[in-house]
Amino acid sequence: MQKSVAILKLAHWFKEVEECGFKSFLVLMKTIMNHYNDILNYFDQRSTNASAESFNAKIKNFRLQLRGVKDKSFFLFRLSKIFA
Repeated sequence: MQKSVAILKLAHWFKEVEECGFKSFLVLMKTIMNHYNDILNYFDQRSTNASAESFNAKIKNFRLQLRGVKDKSFFLFRLSKIFA
């Protein structure tokens, strides 16, 4: 899909959301409007931050298994050995 098509479809979706009047969709619409340019940048570069989000989830899971971090430098050392 091209960026111009995405802009048009998003505009139609915004209109439908405003007409339906559901409060939860209005909140979602405001969130999308706040990140409008970032969302549309996908159509320029065709890249996402999914790999960064996945790595962040792995770090959080690793930290959870340790029940927190007391020695930050040792934690970073272990991360570099496990995930590098």
